[in-house]
Amino acid sequence: MRSTPYHNFVAQLSQTLDQAKTLPLGGFPPALRPAIPPGAPKALFFSPHPDDECISGGLAVRLHREAKMNVINVAVTQGSKKDRQAERYRELQAACDYLGLGLVPTAPSGLEKINPKARAQDPAHWEKAVGVIHGILVEHQPRVILFPHERDWNSTHIGVYYLVTDALKKMPASFECFTVETEFWGAMDDPNLMVEMSENDLADMIAALTFHVGEVNRNPYHLSLPAWMMDNVRRGGELVGGQGGAAPDYKFAALCRLRKWSQGQLVRFYEGGKQLPANVNPATLLA
Repeated sequence: MRSTPYHNFVAQLSQTLDQAKTLPLGGFPPALRPAIPPGAPKALFFSPHPDDECISGGLAVRLHREAKMNVINVAVTQGSKKDRQAERYRELQAACDYLGLGLVPTAPSGLEKINPKARAQDPAHWEKAVGVIHGILVEHQPRVILFPHERDWNSTHIGVYYLVTDALKKMPASFECFTVETEFWGAMDDPNLMVEMSENDLADMIAALTFHVGEVNRNPYHLSLPAWMMDNVRRGGELVGGQGGAAPDYKFAALCRLRKWSQGQLVRFYEGGKQLPANVNPATLLA
């Protein structure tokens, strides 16, 4: 068999992954977190399932740690398996505690049937769910909200996009906030923001993800998070930076679509794409 330095590179990656499978899940003491001043602006992360806050919450983590925002995870659903819903919420509480994020439930077992089919075929159920999210928006008056984009493949992720935007339409015309659309299952065609993730922030997101013990025991997807964020750098170099542009010197990144909710609709407030290096405070995006 022919051997090159890249054979060693791949072998070392494979060995590292095998070793990582033996690492403990959850149970870690809380990560270091900033002192959030009283009255700090709020960011709401609308999580389709328990664990999305750890997977797609890269910018949310940075807003909390660097911009000193009060970041709150809204547990839209607690998964579809009834026998796991209570346990999944406890796992979610532990993950949020580790990261220092707040947590707001939507219902004792989370909302049910949050998907485009229910929106189209069961308007009474959908309107009730929209009312729950509208109430959370009214109560917290967020400066930033984060939620999946409209083509994020998974039916619940897509459902949360429509749930949040339908709730926004019920807000007063004077209500404004920044919106961050995230991706995981389905890649965005048109992200306009690439957020670099430091090694420390990524490691904390993986550690938080391991508190979702039941899920990562079924599928150790926490170990693929670095590879996904590495691929985001590849994609983002062109999709955000421009076709044929040089990729930034990032190892890990999250891709988002940053817009504003203003005068009852989503609006772009800059042309082209932006990149947020790890050494630049994300508060600069919200000026």
